[in-house]
Amino acid sequence: MCNSPFMTEDDLATSGVRDAARTERPTLGRDYWRLWTSASLSSLADGILKVALPLVAIGFTRSPTAIAGLAFAFTLPWLLFALPAGAFADRLDRRRTMVAAELVRAGLLAGLVLAVLFDAGSIAALYVVAFCVGTAETVYDTSAQALAPQLVPRARLARANGWLYAAELTANQFIGPPLAGVLVTVGTLAAFVTPVALWIVALGALLLVRGRFRVPRDRSATLRADIAEGLRFLWRHRLLRTFAAMVGVFNFTTNATWAVLVLYAVGPTSAMRLTERSFGVLLTAVAVGGVVGSVIAEPAERALGRARLLGVSFLAGAALVGLPALTANPILVGVAFFVGSAGIIVSNIVMVSLRQRVTPDRLLGRVNSGYRLVAWGSRPLGAAAGGLLAQLLGLRAVFAVMGVLALAVLLWMATVTDRAMDAAEREAGHR
Repeated sequence: MCNSPFMTEDDLATSGVRDAARTERPTLGRDYWRLWTSASLSSLADGILKVALPLVAIGFTRSPTAIAGLAFAFTLPWLLFALPAGAFADRLDRRRTMVAAELVRAGLLAGLVLAVLFDAGSIAALYVVAFCVGTAETVYDTSAQALAPQLVPRARLARANGWLYAAELTANQFIGPPLAGVLVTVGTLAAFVTPVALWIVALGALLLVRGRFRVPRDRSATLRADIAEGLRFLWRHRLLRTFAAMVGVFNFTTNATWAVLVLYAVGPTSAMRLTERSFGVLLTAVAVGGVVGSVIAEPAERALGRARLLGVSFLAGAALVGLPALTANPILVGVAFFVGSAGIIVSNIVMVSLRQRVTPDRLLGRVNSGYRLVAWGSRPLGAAAGGLLAQLLGLRAVFAVMGVLALAVLLWMATVTDRAMDAAEREAGHR
């Protein structure tokens, strides 16, 4: 962390101690792994909830638009609040911001548990909880990615970001959903109490992280000016701008299909005719693929190079999105889920590591949030599109249309080359 005219004497002392620790620390360090534990458990809770909510909701309605609406409500905050969340991550102590978000999430879901206990649950209550928990998620996740570079040496930043992002994505999208399928078969209370418990444990791990994590900044700048500065950096960086667009389109397709997958797969009248327990088993293939992807990412990058690896990864992800349009065979779909989830994890590790290396520390929160506004803000739009397409053309059409769109993402690979990525890192090193 470089000195700044806006740093106080306390800030300078803290910065000096932390810089010395970075130089001497041979590993990622205990504080990093506490952050990693907190982020992993928190993402697991999010992943459980986003699937448990629609599984519980089908007890109230079988309408595709109503079920897809829950995914829309859960992800809409990334479109509405991503930019303010990034600005706050660069203005406030990042660890304390994460603590506050964790308390809000646990409290909201605890309230829903009480509603279920007193037989006061409803589809409206599920919508409210989905939106509010999603809002807290934007604050927590943005601060977590900005906090990591304050805990580890620059030389180990790629490894640290890879582990953090892999854990977040694996837990949120690949382990949480199948676990939710199992928990819902046990009971609605089990599906909602488990995330509350996970958030509480995650909060405990976060409280063990030592130090202050407020970055130096121009305290006279307005919130609007802070947000604009981060957006300018992202927009002017061609490679980061391209990555954001690629992930945004791909997330649009995955959320369109994910929003209606439960209707395509679960129930005697569905295409796949799975039980809720079998649905959980199917999603286990996604979980295993995600774990495998996080393990093979580094050696695969060395073997193939980053550009080629990204192309293969997005191709595998397109199979995850589109194969259910061609077959309802659970085994074939499970294989596509395994391969596709591994590819998604690998591509995200490559891209997030590069983004963290080329972005200045003081802009990390805002650049991360601007990136996620595009990359993750498309998720609620995809969920809404999936529900609408299913209502108009049928469930299978959703997978067909989105599979073609996922393949179209590969067109961007013409500008994503190893030479361009190497040049971006060299330029950042000379700043």
